[in-house]
Amino acid sequence: MARLPRLAIAGYLHHVLQRGAHGQSICSATEDYEELLNAIHLAARQHQVAVHGYVLLQDHFHLLLTPASEQGLALMMQSLGRTYVRYFNRKYDRKGTLWEGRFKSAVLQPRHALAVLTFMDLHPSRAGIGLPPSGYPWSSYSHYSGVITDKRIVTHPAYWALGNTPFAREAAYQAAAREGLNSVQLQQITDSVTRGWALADDDFVAELQKSTTRRLVRKTPGRPRKVTASD
Repeated sequence: MARLPRLAIAGYLHHVLQRGAHGQSICSATEDYEELLNAIHLAARQHQVAVHGYVLLQDHFHLLLTPASEQGLALMMQSLGRTYVRYFNRKYDRKGTLWEGRFKSAVLQPRHALAVLTFMDLHPSRAGIGLPPSGYPWSSYSHYSGVITDKRIVTHPAYWALGNTPFAREAAYQAAAREGLNSVQLQQITDSVTRGWALADDDFVAELQKSTTRRLVRKTPGRPRKVTASD
C-alpha cells in the first residue's frame, strides 16, 4: 500500500511523534534531554511553530504543535534533526541518522488538545518508567500543573477554559492527569499519530478536507457496492 503524504496545515493543531532508529536511545544522559528540549524550542521559534506540549523519552518523543505555515512543521523537524543529531553524534562518536525514518504527525481538532496533553503526561508511566507526571522532568506537565512557568511553551487555549483562576486551572489539569484516559481514547490517539489520521469529528474533518486533497481518515471497511442495471 502506498504511503500517504505527511499532512501539515497552517494554523491547525498537530501531534508529532519521532522515534530513534531501530529503537536506539536518542537521550542517554540528563544533558541529552536538556539539549534535545532546547533544540526543539529553538527550531520551533526559527520556523514559527508554537510548542504547546511535549514529552521526551529515552528512545522517542511526542510534541503538540501549531505551525504558522504549511512548511513550518517540516522545516522545524529538519532543523531539529541537523542540530540535535550533530550534537548526539559528536558526543557519542557515532555517524549516520538518529531517527527512525520521517517523523509521524496527525492533525487534531482543538477539543482533543487536553486529552493529548494527558496522553503525553502519562506516557512515561505507560513506558514502565514508574514515575507519576509530577515526578518526571521531561514533559510539559510541570508547566500546566503550575509547578513552573515555561515561557517557551505557548499555552493552548483549551487550558484557559479549565477555570477562571490559575489555581482552578491547575487543579483541574492535575485532576485530569489523575483520572487518566480510557482504553478507547488511548487507542484513538495512538492510531491517529502513528497512521496520520485526523483526530476529529465528521464535521471538522469535512471542513479540513477542503484544505487538502490528502485523505484524512481511514477508509470504511468493506468492498464497494456493485452497480446493477436497476440502479
